[in-house]
Amino acid sequence: MTIKPFHIDIPQADLDDLADRLTRTRWPNEVADAGLDYGFPLARLKELAEYWRTGYDWRAHEAELNKLPHFTTEIDGQNIHFVHVRSANPDALALVLTHGWPGSFLEFLDLIEPLSPDFHLVIPSIPGYGFSGPTHERGWSADRIARAWAELMRRLGYERYGAQGGDFGSGISTALGAAAPEHVVGVHVNYLPTRPDPGAGLELSEEDEARLEKIKRLMANRPPYQALQMATPQTIGYALTDSPVGQLAWIAERFAQWTDPRTPVSDDRMLTDISLYWLTATAASSARLHHDAGRGHTPCRAPLGVAVLPRDITQSVRPLAERLYDVRHWTEFERGGHFAAMEVPDLLAADIREFFLDLVKELPQPARL
Repeated sequence: MTIKPFHIDIPQADLDDLADRLTRTRWPNEVADAGLDYGFPLARLKELAEYWRTGYDWRAHEAELNKLPHFTTEIDGQNIHFVHVRSANPDALALVLTHGWPGSFLEFLDLIEPLSPDFHLVIPSIPGYGFSGPTHERGWSADRIARAWAELMRRLGYERYGAQGGDFGSGISTALGAAAPEHVVGVHVNYLPTRPDPGAGLELSEEDEARLEKIKRLMANRPPYQALQMATPQTIGYALTDSPVGQLAWIAERFAQWTDPRTPVSDDRMLTDISLYWLTATAASSARLHHDAGRGHTPCRAPLGVAVLPRDITQSVRPLAERLYDVRHWTEFERGGHFAAMEVPDLLAADIREFFLDLVKELPQPARL
């Protein structure tokens, strides 16, 4: 299949429509002293909406993004968008970096400069997200996406490569390790849920017991966004696709709850991510991944590196992870939350580099195009 260069060029009519819709927002009321008890605060949302309408400059960000080498190709009947940055070192190992929800390929912008001297970088948009466009059939599970990534890397000529991701990108990356074990030299993740295993008979530290209790509470009380997107992604998709303020609140709340206050994501970066969902009308199709992602993937036997962020949704329990994976590398970060590549790109890039360069030393020969 053909790989085609891609240029971002959002029609001005779409930007004008966004501004018009923001101007005509019908706001709900809010009870006094609501804080965060009822959801995302009205005053903060109005502030973000006004900046999105009058201060935020999509064209400036679009121009910056177009400095990157973008491409599209069709795999398994689905358009796939990706950024492909080749290292100046022809013997560099390739890495495929996979985002999650409510992220996008934008998550990795600050990793390109520190990683590209040592690695060829392939940064795709998950089917149903952003410039990959909406999906049109059911069944785009993590395993199916992983198989698409394996085909993408084959088309690009990479025989051996690593995989990295957080959120859904973590599950897709480990699924890629299982789908293409002869090609994936290792997997690095910055989010690795470790489910309780009462029959494991493990003696856990107090810290790990506390982490496990947090995981149990989360499993018993699924967040509302997750319940809706798992059960009725189409229904919530109508509201998010029709109302930019609805889309704004839906994603901005995740950034507010999941980032470390010490490492905030800028409003401009967050609004670029949200604009990507809005301008490509992929609210519903991206939400479908919660419905279709699948559970119980084929075990990944590739060497695994894990970065644990202190303010992430959950923190991994290493003894449980080691029952399922070949854990070779484990780092406990001192700061950062769920959006590690945007919050602490310096720490994450250094950890990715250390993990994969150590693996490269074990390879019988350098990876070549």
